[in-house]
Amino acid sequence: MVYNFKVFKKASPNGKVNLYMGKRDFVDHVTGVEPIDGIVVLDDEYVRDRRKIFGQLVCSFRYGREEDEVMGLNFQKELYLASEQIYPAAEKSDREPTKLQERLLKKLGPNAFPFTFNIPASAPASVTLQQKASAEGEPCGVQYFVKIFQGESDTDRTHRRSTVALGIRKIQFAPSKQGAQPCTIVRKDFMLSPGELELEVTLDKQLYFHGEKIAANLCIRNNSNKVVKKIKAMVQQGVDVCLFQNGQYRNTITSMETVEGCPLQPGSSLQKTIYLVPTLYSVQNKQGIALDGQLKRQDTNLASTTLLSSPEQRDAFGIIVSYAVKVKLFLGALGGEVSAELP
Repeated sequence: MVYNFKVFKKASPNGKVNLYMGKRDFVDHVTGVEPIDGIVVLDDEYVRDRRKIFGQLVCSFRYGREEDEVMGLNFQKELYLASEQIYPAAEKSDREPTKLQERLLKKLGPNAFPFTFNIPASAPASVTLQQKASAEGEPCGVQYFVKIFQGESDTDRTHRRSTVALGIRKIQFAPSKQGAQPCTIVRKDFMLSPGELELEVTLDKQLYFHGEKIAANLCIRNNSNKVVKKIKAMVQQGVDVCLFQNGQYRNTITSMETVEGCPLQPGSSLQKTIYLVPTLYSVQNKQGIALDGQLKRQDTNLASTTLLSSPEQRDAFGIIVSYAVKVKLFLGALGGEVSAELP
């Protein structure tokens, strides 16, 4: 059997520590995450002197702008999710090498040593918050990287010349099955006014992929004495930065207003479908938009909805992303508005 592998390679500045990995995206299946596997190749000098080589899996969370770090302030936290001595191996591993590791071990010779790290299922997904085009430094968000270095212990201060770090991403894929079709009904009555205004909103499905059109089906029944003058529909992205007590906010990704079928007089009804297409292009200059974690020189998308195995996971260290479709009916200056929302 023939296996074709694409391999990512990165070397330390002194060229004595080399890291090989078969991929940089690791899928979170909610119940567990794909293991991170790779190979470290050492220079003959390091092997001969039995220099200690350590590997770490680091989750970095930047929650403030790099340019604002003055007077010793640091808006970045690093969490070490895994750490082990790769060479000389501290203990005999009973892990079977993966197909990639087997092939690289044969190809790269006796100075090649395998490693495997496991990401906890509760670890946050890779998410970046979009910054202004004029901003400098690292963007806010959650990033992961595999770090290999030479030192006396895994807590040793690393030396840049003998350290190699490669960025990776923890990503989630959409569920394979569609859920129940989202639907909501909002009824509003008015003080000193008989009857009520009813707004029913139904989405064509629950699950959408990047760039896909969302169809919001509206049914308005006006049994009040108010007049519906305008309809507005929008897709909103909810961002919950778990590190902050009040770190919740919303961004409108796309919206449209229409007066078609309006004014909707008392006693009338209206059925209408509004189409919305949320894309990164429409908000590419808007600060604070959550994006899928970026690797250098690669395009990205709007951040995917964060899938949680349980509600308690909302307290995790990271950023949780959600989306909602919101529909508003405008009834004029005195009538106010009626709104309905669907996740």
